[in-house]
Amino acid sequence: MEKLTDSFASVGRLTDFVREAWQELKRVHWPTRRETYAATGVVVLVVIFFAIYLGLVDILLSYMRQWLIR
Repeated sequence: MEKLTDSFASVGRLTDFVREAWQELKRVHWPTRRETYAATGVVVLVVIFFAIYLGLVDILLSYMRQWLIR
């Protein structure tokens, strides 16, 4: 009998969780299409910038390593 009570309690907790999660999703500020494109553009530009920067640092360190080995 105790197992059955635990099962009902688990279902009740799950139901409460889903209800509260749904309420939170109603409060979320969902970005517009324009905001999404702008944020995506910023992310792409930052990734390109850091890829170029890290690539240049890698090349520089490779040349320095080769110079030290010779």
